[in-house]
Amino acid sequence: FLKGDKAELQDLVDSTAELVEGNYTEESWTALQEALTNANTVLNNENAMQEEVDEAYDNLQAAINGLEEAEVVDKSLLEAMVNKVLGLEEDKYIASSWQAMLPELEAAQEVLGNEKATQAEVDEACDTLTRAYLNLRLKPNKDLLSDLINKANGLNSTSYTANTWAVVADEVIKAQAVLEDSEASEAEVKASEKALTKALEGLEIKSVEPVKAGDTTANAIKTGDNSLIGTSITLMSLSLAGYYISKKRKY
Repeated sequence: FLKGDKAELQDLVDSTAELVEGNYTEESWTALQEALTNANTVLNNENAMQEEVDEAYDNLQAAINGLEEAEVVDKSLLEAMVNKVLGLEEDKYIASSWQAMLPELEAAQEVLGNEKATQAEVDEACDTLTRAYLNLRLKPNKDLLSDLINKANGLNSTSYTANTWAVVADEVIKAQAVLEDSEASEAEVKASEKALTKALEGLEIKSVEPVKAGDTTANAIKTGDNSLIGTSITLMSLSLAGYYISKKRKY
């Protein structure tokens, strides 16, 4: 029995030192490690026969040839999307849409931190988070609606016709509900503003009622006016008469 020549096997074992685990699939890398373990066992066996050396060499070479390059996963888009969402201010968005987005953000962060995540998993997480981001709804500005409500509440209902005031009162109730609704959309706020504005513009001021026949107050005023006019005319006549009499005496 002759000892096997281990020089080539040693060279082959040494050549694997430059290989990087992360560049290959888990399954093919595991196969290589098993072949390396067997090869080192043979190298360390002083009594290993040539047949054993050759077998270890062939198995190791086969494992090297069977290495499969791992898929290069690009997470740049997912990372950018996650950072974008993390930079948002929660209080600017309607609560329900924000809460719907949070689970998608958490899932995307998990995929981002998973070193074994596939490109398909990364792409799906990015698409899902993007959709959740696009579904976020900004809280509408309700300042104008609030001003319109205050304007309506500051009016005196008795100054306007009952029908037109009833329309305003109804729209104020609806507008107040929209104002207090934290889930109200921009479209709902705009529609409420438009309806209340139209109602306010449609207000009609009550007309002054004409004086009714037989109104003693009006007659008294009217009689008093005539008396004053008559008295004035009489005084003017007496003054003129006195003037002419005085003038004749001089002549």
